[in-house]
Amino acid sequence: MIKFCAVLLFLVTQSLAAPYKPPNSCGYDSCNLGKPDKLNVHIVPHTHDDVGWLKTVDQYYYGSRREICKPGVQYILDSVIAALVDNPDRRFIYVEMAFFWRWWNQQTEDMHNTVKQLVNEGRLEFISGGWSMHDEAATHYNSIIDQHTLGAEFLHDQFGDCARPKIGWQIDPFGHSREVASLFAQMGFDGLFFGRIDFQDRVKRIETRTLEMIWKGSANLDRQSWLFTGVLPTGYGAPPTFCYDMMCSDPPIIDDENVEDYNIPERVAAFLVAANVEAEIYTTNHVIMTMGSDFQNQNAYMNFKNLDKLIHYVNLQQANGSNVNVFYSTPSCYLYALNKAEKEWTTKTDDFFPYASVPFAYWTGYFTSRPALKRYERYANNILQVIRQLDGFSQNNQRNITFVLSEAMGLAQHHDAVSGTEKQHVANDYAQRLSEGIDRSMEVINDAYAKLLPKEGQTTSIPHQFLCSYSNISECLPIEGQKQFTLTLWNPTIHPVTIYPRVPVTQQYLIRDPVGNLISAEYLPIPDTTKNIPGRTSTAQYQHIFQASLPALGYNTYYFEAKTNTKEFEHKKVTTTQNQACILQNQHLRVVFDDQGDLQTIVNLEKNLTVSFTHQGLYWYTSFPGYKELPEIHASGAYVFQPFFSTAVPVSARRSINCTKTDTVQKASIVFNEWASQEISLFNGSLQIELEWTVGPIPVDDNIGKEIIILYDTNIESGSTYYTDANGREVLQRIRDYRPTWHYVVDEPVSGNYYPINSRIWIRDHDRQLTILTDRSEGGGSMRDGSIEIMLHRRILHDDGFGVGEPLNETAYGKGLVVTGKHILLVDRPEDSALLHRVGAQQFFMQPLATYSLPNTSSYTNYSNTYLQSWSALSDAMPLNVHLLTFEQLSPKQYLVRVEHYFELNEDKTYSQAATIDLQMLFKSIGTIGAMNELILTANLPVSELHRLDWMTKDQESSHADMFHQNSLNATIINLNPMQIRTFQITIV
Repeated sequence: MIKFCAVLLFLVTQSLAAPYKPPNSCGYDSCNLGKPDKLNVHIVPHTHDDVGWLKTVDQYYYGSRREICKPGVQYILDSVIAALVDNPDRRFIYVEMAFFWRWWNQQTEDMHNTVKQLVNEGRLEFISGGWSMHDEAATHYNSIIDQHTLGAEFLHDQFGDCARPKIGWQIDPFGHSREVASLFAQMGFDGLFFGRIDFQDRVKRIETRTLEMIWKGSANLDRQSWLFTGVLPTGYGAPPTFCYDMMCSDPPIIDDENVEDYNIPERVAAFLVAANVEAEIYTTNHVIMTMGSDFQNQNAYMNFKNLDKLIHYVNLQQANGSNVNVFYSTPSCYLYALNKAEKEWTTKTDDFFPYASVPFAYWTGYFTSRPALKRYERYANNILQVIRQLDGFSQNNQRNITFVLSEAMGLAQHHDAVSGTEKQHVANDYAQRLSEGIDRSMEVINDAYAKLLPKEGQTTSIPHQFLCSYSNISECLPIEGQKQFTLTLWNPTIHPVTIYPRVPVTQQYLIRDPVGNLISAEYLPIPDTTKNIPGRTSTAQYQHIFQASLPALGYNTYYFEAKTNTKEFEHKKVTTTQNQACILQNQHLRVVFDDQGDLQTIVNLEKNLTVSFTHQGLYWYTSFPGYKELPEIHASGAYVFQPFFSTAVPVSARRSINCTKTDTVQKASIVFNEWASQEISLFNGSLQIELEWTVGPIPVDDNIGKEIIILYDTNIESGSTYYTDANGREVLQRIRDYRPTWHYVVDEPVSGNYYPINSRIWIRDHDRQLTILTDRSEGGGSMRDGSIEIMLHRRILHDDGFGVGEPLNETAYGKGLVVTGKHILLVDRPEDSALLHRVGAQQFFMQPLATYSLPNTSSYTNYSNTYLQSWSALSDAMPLNVHLLTFEQLSPKQYLVRVEHYFELNEDKTYSQAATIDLQMLFKSIGTIGAMNELILTANLPVSELHRLDWMTKDQESSHADMFHQNSLNATIINLNPMQIRTFQITIV
């Protein structure tokens, strides 16, 4: 009976499908472009598979924890492939390579061949192709590029050119970044589609039929950054009443006239209405209908059988005068059809932040949600870039080990990962994966230093290197009580840097620099606010602080040697005051506090600029809890920031201030209460001010959720204008209570003015600019003229009702989670500020990596005779406006290198000019470059072979761009224009 039913199903399905025309090949050549005299409806079957959200990535893949939700991704892929094989007319798209890679590795060779045929015929198409569908607010461009490159490499290796993604498919992220559009264009994409857009923006675009546009993704890269962009008509689900998935309750297509529930006339009529309604809001005779949603198609036969019938019966109506022609398609084929329509399109130059799904629901809370995870992701990326460099310069070719952290980072970019919008056990899983990747990275670090540390002719094994991952709470247990240890600092940038390491110790040490000289180091108490953090087990009461000047793209080793004879120590002068007015001052800056601990002024001494502060410190908003009587107003939660009142209040009525001054550093430690403090430090010779904040455990025993901000109220005459970065690259102007592309009706005066701050925010007037750099992604804005506020931490007792199903109430050690972080404050003239914030943000992002060791050498002399204590991959200076984005060994003789110009046009007289570098300089310690092949950003296609679709704007501008590429395979000298990233596969001879 089962066999008979299966055969019958096959026959019915085949008889209802449209006549099959074998595609010529994959890509645009395989597309059905419909009929020119009809309304062509492109049916796009798909599934949206979160790589973690309510369940972990493993639980989603295998379908475990069914009490949370039932689907399993492995069954979706099994079912979809079988359904595609059954009917050659069917099409399907897939996005998340983290899942597909797992599934692919579990398949037989026969199944591999089957899937390759589907890909080569354009019936299975990979869209976006990243390891995950990344978030666009809390992600850094470095990690976005990496996770897309990871997926692109897998697809290229397994399927070749037919699997190269040509479309961005960001259907679920909660707002969209202009920088992402620019990156997608540089990845060779022809278009981008997404589902979420602010409800006010959507209304305006429907009225004006501008849901599709040309997005100008960069103010610097011109047409290379332009990207056709479309907003999908129904989010990313099926049109109402046409969902045929097993998780839906819409009626199936019943085509037996003898059955009482026969519904072909009604279903066809309803579909024709839906198609024509959609056509009214778009501008061509092509419309797209997504048929799928979260984890749908676990029973793909159920979906496809109904869609086969729907397509068949709708198209039969053409004989009766219907104008609708419906067929299976993909987003790339829909895009190609739009391109062939030869229309002119409106343009957009701003972004799609912030996003409000309905009135009073601004999805701006997730800009800050789970700040510890956001910082850990940034730290893990720092380590990932370092181990790639170390592996490359040591020529160990250990990509199989670095893959562990690369894969964990790819997952962490997901729009329910670094965004902080997942359940707690899922957040724990992301952190655990990053931790395991970091642990494996130590193998790469030790194997690399085994080659880089020993002096020539030395065969002694190197002392084991290890990380002190809890250094942010002044804890490094392995070095406590040791007679000697080393600190090796790897600088991952191509410019020398000066930093001030802080080493927690249980006794005083003599510290020797790489040439054996004793370093003048401070020996200062660790603040009580740090020592009291729950979970800290260190007995260290003091920390050494010293100046370390590191070579470009290399390391220095510092040797610590305990001495018991106090006469050996130079007792340096340390001045301390308590609850008195104090001034921190070095050669460039003066920072003034009153005796109440209030920041009064910051003075740039060289430029004679003064910024006065009326308020500065930690404040909190009351989280709106949500009321049954007001269901239209959502509670504050993981996604939504919904303050009960529009004014933040101080975390305490009073504060204490202790000031400490030494030759190396001057600092003001300000304690607001038992759970909130900040420490402001000014180092000798520094052009920047460091502010370290500690928040938590946030008290909620009053049953009130709290959202903690740091406030900087100044006398800068900024008006309503402020500036925030996009994913760590270009900066966009923001204006309070304003949207550039529609008339914005203000319904939330605070959360509606919050934007993502991935690396920096500033305000300015004619003479002064205050820039604040962040160590992780945060949310913030300017609620008043002259003011900047940044949200640091959130502890909320209610869910916002948007799916995660639990309050954002992070705890650790039985208490609310304590989070620490850092801001860097810069004060300068507007025309001089870019040099400070561009260089500062890049060095803040790519910090030197500290590893420790416990050498078994009896003395410093013994150690210095055995090991190199300083090494650099570079012998010549590199231009200051150039950054080494990627340096990775692909095989024994091949490397992947990305370099970028990280200044924008017209922001600095000197460094906004084009730069020239010789890539051979990077390989002086490795060999001679024999060949260079310039690739697109995802490194899966030579630039010379990229041919993007051309578009025309309503202003008669063509999107056609001639891509920069390397003409000569042996020319190692390249040019870089502002904000340009260039990618090369380099072969060493």
